[in-house]
Amino acid sequence: MTDRKAAEKSSREIALDILIEILEKGDFSHTQLNRTLKTQTALTKQDRSFITRLVEGTLERLITLDYILNGYSKVKVEKMKPFIRNLLRMSLYQLKYMDQVPDSAVCNEAVKLAGKRGFKSLSGFVNGVLRNIARNSKGSVFPLEEKEREEYLSILYSTPRWIIEKWLKDYDYETVKNMLAAQFEEKKYTTIRVNLAKNTVEELTERLKEENVETIDGNYLSCALKIQGFENMESIKAFAKGRFTVQDESSMLIGLIAGIQEKDFIIDVCGAPGGKALHAAELLKGTGMVETRDVTDYKVALIQENIRRMGLPNIKAVKKDATLKDEDSILKADIVLADLPCSGLGVIGKKPDIKYNMTREKQQELVKLQREILSVVSGYVKAGGILIYSTCTVNREENLGNVEWFTENYPFQLESLEGLLPEKLPCETKEKGYLQLIPGIHETDGFFMARLRKNT
Repeated sequence: MTDRKAAEKSSREIALDILIEILEKGDFSHTQLNRTLKTQTALTKQDRSFITRLVEGTLERLITLDYILNGYSKVKVEKMKPFIRNLLRMSLYQLKYMDQVPDSAVCNEAVKLAGKRGFKSLSGFVNGVLRNIARNSKGSVFPLEEKEREEYLSILYSTPRWIIEKWLKDYDYETVKNMLAAQFEEKKYTTIRVNLAKNTVEELTERLKEENVETIDGNYLSCALKIQGFENMESIKAFAKGRFTVQDESSMLIGLIAGIQEKDFIIDVCGAPGGKALHAAELLKGTGMVETRDVTDYKVALIQENIRRMGLPNIKAVKKDATLKDEDSILKADIVLADLPCSGLGVIGKKPDIKYNMTREKQQELVKLQREILSVVSGYVKAGGILIYSTCTVNREENLGNVEWFTENYPFQLESLEGLLPEKLPCETKEKGYLQLIPGIHETDGFFMARLRKNT
């Protein structure tokens, strides 16, 4: 889309088109949003912020929004035309969750959009539903928490019921509520890891300050910073020069619990976009080698671009399928990093469409895939070497359940994380050799990691 055509579209129309691509055509939220904002350079910073908030907020609250709409519309959401249902969802989000936007503006703009896009005959329906909701100060009646606990949590926190039922089997009720609430916390900052091979934390902080990028310290690690106040990541000179990379602190912990020593040979499977491998290469202090792998040319190219940008000499990216045994790698690695494909339910605060796309059946298939990959890559670890298993989810089957299965069937045992984790980070299971990070309790993404040593 050209800048001129983009300028002809209002921020609301652009947001609506993004939502349709995601919810009706199956595109990923972060890729569609980033792609649109990157190509439409005519948008102001305020426009970009509004579009981002509107898209991400509508996705985050989708189940809640549909529940409310179904209470006011004779035509149920699933029976509406795709354009109309997403127009109503987006408009309702503004009414309910964006206090700075006047109700009249929301309703008027929705009617205009319906007419502009060929739905003038339905503009009265759109107007009626939205104005009826806006007039109802009491709002919708949600299920009662004390009588319908799972349904209450599902509607209030816009999360599929099957996920809530699964979490309630693994965690107590208050922990589940904390996890659910955490996904709606305002995301002011982006977490980055300082490339200590190129600059100190203090030096990078000064460089970012010169570019009017605000920084605060990370929660747990000294190499972590949180930044805000930038147009986009590519516009930051320090990023382009590889002085830092975007990485959550949960992911940074992998390099610490691996206990990396100089001259180690490290294999990182399923490595895109390369954050953990780059951190490992940095911890090697110019020695040893990290071979990071992924299954597609696109993912390998993504890793290679990050390697080029960060400028580390002791890391390479190769195309390999983690489910297929690589005979040349047998018993070669001092450390294998296995951050495997998972349900991703630990990062729904950043990628809200994950919770709608995942199913019980897909989650069970992922458990099988994780075990298949672990069976293969365990053979790459030298006797006495280390395997780090990790996921960005909070599901027990994919996490501790897989570790228990693995240690029962392969010559590995969990090894204590004592002395490897930051003192600031609470971990009741560190002596047992694993850590489950939980949104709402820990100030990170939901993440699991385990340190496993191969028997000699």
